[in-house]
Amino acid sequence: MSNSCTPMGSDDGCDHNSFDGSSSEDEDDFMMLQFVLSMQQSPAIQRTPCTTSALTGHERMVEFLNGHYERMHNRFRMTTNCFMRLANMFEETGRLTHGRKVSVQEQVMIFLYVVAQNATCRTSREEWQHSTSTISRYFTLVCTHLYEVSGQFIREPNWNTVYSRIHDDMRFFPYFEGCVGAIDGTHVAANVPKHLATPYLGRKKVTTQNILAACDFDMKFTYMMTGWEGSVHDARVLRAAMNDPVYNFPHPPPGKYFLVDAGYANRDCFLSPYRKTNYHLNDRRRQGGDKKKELFNYRHASLRNAIERTFGIWKNRFPILKMITNFPLEKQCMIPIACAVVHNFIKMHAEEDELFREAMNGDYDVPATDDPEEVGETSTRANDVGESSTRAENLDDFEMGQFRDGLKDAIWRDSNR
Repeated sequence: MSNSCTPMGSDDGCDHNSFDGSSSEDEDDFMMLQFVLSMQQSPAIQRTPCTTSALTGHERMVEFLNGHYERMHNRFRMTTNCFMRLANMFEETGRLTHGRKVSVQEQVMIFLYVVAQNATCRTSREEWQHSTSTISRYFTLVCTHLYEVSGQFIREPNWNTVYSRIHDDMRFFPYFEGCVGAIDGTHVAANVPKHLATPYLGRKKVTTQNILAACDFDMKFTYMMTGWEGSVHDARVLRAAMNDPVYNFPHPPPGKYFLVDAGYANRDCFLSPYRKTNYHLNDRRRQGGDKKKELFNYRHASLRNAIERTFGIWKNRFPILKMITNFPLEKQCMIPIACAVVHNFIKMHAEEDELFREAMNGDYDVPATDDPEEVGETSTRANDVGESSTRAENLDDFEMGQFRDGLKDAIWRDSNR
């Protein structure tokens, strides 16, 4: 199992509705030549070319760039300034070059249109007035380059930083000052052949790939691994990432750790909540239960919620992640990482991004429990019962347990002063 993906496949005609190929940009001219020859040889047969819009792809791009900002954001899910920064980055580094008919800016815009609208190849052909082969070629080219630069944008946390989300909030500081982010798994739609479908059937009985990701408290991805089948438990994916150097997992130094949910063991550099413990912060008069653990779980979940917010922004910005179709499996592994690169790029260069602003200002409720048997699609997998919360509890580390107990007691003591 590897998260290393390379483009593959070929597209050989204008009527195909897939992105699994590449061809020469001269396909547009070739199609027009075929049309002219057919009209000369068979005058009785009336044929109409596919791309007859009054606007060319370039003119369509200029219309969006010079138009109202809402049109740009609604269609490509980013501001005009952020888009130009992204396109210029590719052009300045030489990773993308202008084609004879398709500029670097239009190439990037084609990619964003597909991932932001979950557009098919035929829909994209109509939008940009290029053959499906040309659309597929440039989508693959931009996706591949985003994947290749992922290491520059999806980087391990700054181990020496205490994030303002922690430092500026008395609920979290100084208790969680060693926390560098949150880790969880999430499912992205996978389109696989029927003979390969069974391992990809996730909890909801649809084919998915299980993606492991880490984020910081600025809601930027700091790690992502794709390609695991939907039936595989999150904890197994994490163990593979940690134990196999090929996955380049960011191991924190001593004293630093990630927050995880109850589906993972409380050990090493991972701090999980107390299992089988609800929290009802709004009902302090409730009798029974361990209120110290409940309060710790509430604070833990409120901070760990950063990964859920990050996943939410990522998926809402790029609907293709909810229904990937007509791509070979290798490219299906690349697309989430390419989208994560754009996600981080926007966070770095667009301070007024609408989706990030809503996530920062909105009220995000945490569930009433952190027990993976009760909540959370990403917390447990029905097809992998061996990785239940009981199994995770058996793997808990004594030293990390003592550390968690110390945080629990300090939080409770300070909250009752």
